[in-house]
Amino acid sequence: MPSLTTFLELAALVVVTIAVPTDNSMILGSRTETAKRATCTVNSVASAANLSSCTAVIITAFTVPSGSFTYVYSTRTNISFKAASGATVTMTGDITFAKTTSAGPLITFDTDNIQFNGGDCNINGNGVLYWDGQGTNSGVAKPHPFVKLKGFGTFKDVTVLNSPAQAISVGTTGGAAIIEAITVDNSAGDAGALGHNTDGFDISASLVTLSKVVVKNQDDCVAINSGSTIVIKDSTCTSRHGISIGLIATGKTVSGVKIACNTITTGLYRLRIKVDADATGTSILNVIYEANTISGITEYGVLITQSYPDNDSTPGTGTPISAVSFTGGTTNIAVSSSAHTLVVDCGACSGTWDFSDLHATGGVSHIIAANKAVISGGTY
Repeated sequence: MPSLTTFLELAALVVVTIAVPTDNSMILGSRTETAKRATCTVNSVASAANLSSCTAVIITAFTVPSGSFTYVYSTRTNISFKAASGATVTMTGDITFAKTTSAGPLITFDTDNIQFNGGDCNINGNGVLYWDGQGTNSGVAKPHPFVKLKGFGTFKDVTVLNSPAQAISVGTTGGAAIIEAITVDNSAGDAGALGHNTDGFDISASLVTLSKVVVKNQDDCVAINSGSTIVIKDSTCTSRHGISIGLIATGKTVSGVKIACNTITTGLYRLRIKVDADATGTSILNVIYEANTISGITEYGVLITQSYPDNDSTPGTGTPISAVSFTGGTTNIAVSSSAHTLVVDCGACSGTWDFSDLHATGGVSHIIAANKAVISGGTY
């Protein structure tokens, strides 16, 4: 299994999807074997067709025209383009997408043990051509997610710019994934409130670390929908909905999450655990919040609810929640005058929840219906 840093190589794997060398195959009898190439250059959609023999991929600037796809792996189209395991992928120019009616993901990266370096370049989805204030609910069809990460490895130093809707879906498997110094910038969607459902990172995977990421958007900064051993740390969110565990739906479980040393500003929510009221066959276990700094909240500083889509109503009982804590360093939360510092809305919660390092001020105080959970310590 690769190191944690190696995981981000997974992102590299994504880039692999984009990189395809010139064919240099050898025919052996009736069988075609592709000679291994040390370095492959991707400068167009066509050149990203087959990277399976590439151990190093260089991506230069190019535009993806309407209707074109750049895939490392896609079960939807039964196309699999992968770089060699352990490949290094480096961007030296921007990838720009024209408006398309194609469904997402528009780019999928799926290479094992990849080292991806975005070189501070952009993957540009031209979201302004789609944004209409309705997101994926209705209106203009918007490909989503924009970027899909599979495989595992290290992915760093790239900006995903103006995604049509959800930006990056993390569905890595096979090893640890490290996603570091990635920016999701959908801030242009603030104009006229046209950006919607522009999640930064949606995670359905285990062994994932997000470190030093920056998200500017109109929805969740990070949403953890399933998985275990997940760390979100040292990151900055300027988003409407902050960092969420959930939406947790039937059959989805989450365990072993640490959310630490993040700065989260502006929006309705900052820290949420949200469970579908009708969800069954699932659970949430061992969530630690540590030393986060949160401000600019207009509705809920911390919201733990089993009543979704309501915030605080009649909670479901099919998703037990246990071992939620604010420890290891003070999480400071400042809310506006009409907001709640803390709301706990449980139908199936249990255990002792240590909130000793939660310090929430302002607003209209708190509402706690913790079921069988015992909440101790903290200021809220």
